[in-house]
Amino acid sequence: MLNQVVLVGRIVKTPELKITETGKKTSKMTLAVPRNYKNMNGEYDTDFLDCTLWTNVAENTSEYCQTGDMVGVKGRLQTRIIQNEDGTKKKRTEIIAERVTFLAQSSSNKEEKQKNKKDSTKNKITKEEK
Repeated sequence: MLNQVVLVGRIVKTPELKITETGKKTSKMTLAVPRNYKNMNGEYDTDFLDCTLWTNVAENTSEYCQTGDMVGVKGRLQTRIIQNEDGTKKKRTEIIAERVTFLAQSSSNKEEKQKNKKDSTKNKITKEEK
């Protein structure tokens, strides 16, 4: 039997690293994955898929990835039953990411990093001149 998912999409919100009560590192991210066919209106629909990351995968992704970056995710589907405050139960299906590959930065992230790099170069020059 096989439970494997491979996705390529863009990060909707920058993942934040959290630490559980037991000390494990975790992070959640939503991946926007466009469908490869057009709907009846001639537009491409997009699926927004929730991914859970653990340990080093969570740490590296939260450190190096931001909103808009394109990533590849290899993982598995997991379904849990969640009980709401009112006592009703519902199913929640998510992707447990076992591997995240950084594919491309969004253009705004590239510009920001280039600007920060230029600023740090200017600071180095001024420090050396003093």
